[in-house]
Amino acid sequence: MRPNDIIKEVDKLELSEQIMLVADIWDSIARRQSKLPLPGWQKSELDKRYEEYKSGKLGLHDWREVHSVVSERNQ
Repeated sequence: MRPNDIIKEVDKLELSEQIMLVADIWDSIARRQSKLPLPGWQKSELDKRYEEYKSGKLGLHDWREVHSVVSERNQ
């Protein structure tokens, strides 16, 4: 089936069915995430950031806090 045909079929679904379909697609992608290639530069950056977090040089922020700051900047 071609992408345009799939979109036409999805458009026929109720909103709740579309949401469940998106969740199913996302779950399918997540199951295969370990098979996605990770470029060396990206792995190095993630490793560096994780080490900085573990050593206390890098903190975490609650998503609500980040969302609030971003929202304020966009107003």
